[in-house]
Amino acid sequence: MNNNTSLIWNAILTVAVLVLFFLHFSGGKSSSFSGADSTGVQGRRIVYVQVDTLLKNYAFFDDTRKELESKRYQLENDLANRGRSLENEIQFFQQKAQTMTLDQARATEAQLGKKQQDLIAYRDRQAQTLAQQEADKNNELYDLIYKYIEKYNKDNEYEYVLGYSKGGGILFANSDLNVTQKILDGLNNEYKEKSKAGEAKKDSTAKK
Repeated sequence: MNNNTSLIWNAILTVAVLVLFFLHFSGGKSSSFSGADSTGVQGRRIVYVQVDTLLKNYAFFDDTRKELESKRYQLENDLANRGRSLENEIQFFQQKAQTMTLDQARATEAQLGKKQQDLIAYRDRQAQTLAQQEADKNNELYDLIYKYIEKYNKDNEYEYVLGYSKGGGILFANSDLNVTQKILDGLNNEYKEKSKAGEAKKDSTAKK
C-alpha cells in the first residue's frame, strides 16, 4: 500500500486546486459595497478561506481520514496474514518435496503458484477499491465545501472566495478578509445535523 495516496494529501491538493471560487461575478458591482469584508481589488468583494485550517478542523474530513486509515490498516493486516499463510504452505512443501512423487510435487507447486497469483490479484483489487473510496471521499469533500460556500455567498454576494494556504500562490492576505471560521462553523453544523439524522434513521431501522 502506498500511503502517499492517503486522503489528507489528496484532499489538500483537491481543495488547493480550487484556488479561486468565482461566484456571482458581475461587472456592475465594482463600487456598490463597503465595510471591512468588502475590501477587494478595484472594488471587487473578496474574502479568503485558510485551506489548511479548514481541513484540520472540519469534522467530516477528520472522520473520513480516520475511517480510511482504519480500512487501510485492516487491509494491510489482512494481506500480511494471507501472505504468512501462503509462506508457511510453501515452506511445508519444500520440507516434504523429497517425499513426494514427481507428479505430486508438480501438482502442489502449481497449486501454490496459483495461490500466489490469486493473492496478488486480491491485493490489487482491494487496493483499487480503497483508492476509489478515497477518490469518492475527496470528491464528496470538494462538493460539500463548494456547495456550502455557494450557499453562504447568496447572502454575502462576494465575487471571489480565495483558497489561501502556506506555500500557495497568495503570499499575503489581510486578516480582515478571513472568513475561515464562519465557513468552518457552517460546514461543521451541517455535518453534525446530517450525522444526527443518519443515526436517527439507523436507530429507527434497527427497531423495526
